[in-house]
Amino acid sequence: MLNDMLGIKYPIIQGGMANIATGSFAAAVSNAGGLGLIASGGLNAEAIEKEIYTARKETDKPFGVNLMLLNPDADNIAELLYREKIKVITTGAGMPGKYMDKWKEAGAKVMPVVASTALARRVEKQGADAVIAEGGESGGHVGDMTTMALVPQVIDSVNIPVIAAGGIADGRQFAAAIMLGAFGIQVGTCLLVSEECPVHQNYKDAVIKAKDNSTIVTGRSLDAPVRILKNQMAREYIKLEREAASRDELEQITLGGLRRAVFDGDTANGSVMAGQVCGQLTEVKPVAEIFEKMYSEAKEILSKAPDIL
Repeated sequence: MLNDMLGIKYPIIQGGMANIATGSFAAAVSNAGGLGLIASGGLNAEAIEKEIYTARKETDKPFGVNLMLLNPDADNIAELLYREKIKVITTGAGMPGKYMDKWKEAGAKVMPVVASTALARRVEKQGADAVIAEGGESGGHVGDMTTMALVPQVIDSVNIPVIAAGGIADGRQFAAAIMLGAFGIQVGTCLLVSEECPVHQNYKDAVIKAKDNSTIVTGRSLDAPVRILKNQMAREYIKLEREAASRDELEQITLGGLRRAVFDGDTANGSVMAGQVCGQLTEVKPVAEIFEKMYSEAKEILSKAPDIL
């Protein structure tokens, strides 16, 4: 399982959430038994180096970095990860092939996020150690396929471990992912309501108040779909999309939206990224408690699996 591969307590990775997954948060997740990730979204190499320093100061457990390959400073960040000998690197929004040899030379495990079997096969050929198959139930940037459909097809298409992501917030979903053949899981939305998560309290409250149908996907017309909570900004965006507004008009609405939500607590006009599991989340808990409950529930369910059918 993933925990044996990475030297962690639970086979759980924290998603690389831009503006949220800081060095301190990654350290807290790692200390709680998962694999914490530092997110590179919106940061340059210099800023990420500081976050790596913070994480190393606050945990002696394994942690990693998520590199969004569309980051304008991606080349410098990739070199930083090589130089700092980061042991786990996840990637998104592109192909990591040109960095793979150096990262592997430094001993890194590289696990790209994929939303299709075609992408999974391509990154496997480039040398990926595993892939994270993320379904469209997740928060933030999403693909079209659901986790239930995507994960088994990716598993059938590659010969490397597959980690399931998207729509996982409790032991039932954890167990389902394992039964699909996943090597482990990646979670994000359920950690938004952890005590250690650095988002504004208004953000946490909005996620807790959300129901099963409280999210919507914006940006489909731009081929850049993003799942967020429904709010004033989302309604205005969808209205303009239906009116065939220009890219500039649409981007103007979302400009700085995530930062407004995360740091200022503006849950009306900010981009409150969250997955469809938000309706399951009812209270703020420590990360360690979230992981322990999820893991113990999954183990109990899986122990009964032979008797179910």
